[in-house]
Amino acid sequence: MTKQSKVKFHWFLPTASDGRSLTVGTHGTHGTAAGGDHAPEGGADRFRAPSIGYLIQIARAAEHQGFDGILTPTGTWCEDAWLVTAALARETERLKFLVAFRPGFISPTLAAQMASTFQRLSQGRLLLNVVTGGEQDEQARFGDHLSKEQRYARTAEFLTVMRGCWSGSPFDFSGEYYDVRGATVAAPPSPVPEVYFGGSSEAAGVVAARHVDTYLTWGEPPAQVAEKVARMRKLAAEEGRSLRFGIRFHVVTRDTAAEAWAAADHLLDRLDPAHVTQVQNVLAASESTGQARMSVLHEGFRNGWRRSDLEIYPNLWAGVGLLRGGAGTALVGSHSEVADRIAEYAELGIEEFILSGFPHLEEAYWVGEGVLPELRHRGLAAPLATAG
Repeated sequence: MTKQSKVKFHWFLPTASDGRSLTVGTHGTHGTAAGGDHAPEGGADRFRAPSIGYLIQIARAAEHQGFDGILTPTGTWCEDAWLVTAALARETERLKFLVAFRPGFISPTLAAQMASTFQRLSQGRLLLNVVTGGEQDEQARFGDHLSKEQRYARTAEFLTVMRGCWSGSPFDFSGEYYDVRGATVAAPPSPVPEVYFGGSSEAAGVVAARHVDTYLTWGEPPAQVAEKVARMRKLAAEEGRSLRFGIRFHVVTRDTAAEAWAAADHLLDRLDPAHVTQVQNVLAASESTGQARMSVLHEGFRNGWRRSDLEIYPNLWAGVGLLRGGAGTALVGSHSEVADRIAEYAELGIEEFILSGFPHLEEAYWVGEGVLPELRHRGLAAPLATAG
């Protein structure tokens, strides 16, 4: 990517909970295992429930600061992403909504209809994040007992049918998981929602290469990200396609590096090694290849409990993954340092950054008022007046 290329920046909507500590406000685990959506004893001052009023504040802050969109997660412990974003679309004007959903839990024809309706009502502000799922317990809650490979095969069929519904002509498809006749929608969405998708396994790579627009990865060190980008580019080229690439990071940024690292350290207040071990045991049961890669990044810390071991690359901190499933790394540093790291990943081919922080309201302003202006000055981000 050239220096003058414009990168897209998205924020995150904490529909499970939010807070000033990693012991609350987590996503991907629940309850006593990782904070979940319950405030721990003595931590009520740090816990924020995902009320619609609070989520509106976050969405408006992200829009005001010039973020292109906002990712809304999916999962048992989250509020439903479709319903929440439909409500927030009425409270915002420009912000796009990257709605995460699991394809196995809904008909692809119905998903196509929902997306078409959302696109019309929001005037084209829907993006789709397809989450195949990697947790057996989570899948079982919804009656899904397929193997990992079967889930990815089903995702491929789902995306084929969904796109067929948007073609403007009745669509027939007969596969192992879906059999539809004359599948269509009242009117194709305009524009057709871009499809985002992540997965580090071999099966995920095949689905991404054939069916999606933007491939997402969690925030690994640059060398690992470069390897993944190269692999996915090769797979897509073999299918006669090209992909955009996006990455997911938390951010802790302040006016000085010392202040930023102090804030990151503060997120680990009340850190209990037994609690960390409990969370990691839960995450170890995941079938997600990406989750396994995240867990390795803070393995050194868990062996010696030295906080210095959590900086795994300059300004790349693995502390979030101790108590949170999914994205487990954060960019930590001064605004200029965080901008340096973003520029480094952009040079690898990353064109979209999905960022977040704890708590998400205040950190949207720290990033929006500190890092994004620095990136605009460097020509990496669109000017505030035309962002998005």
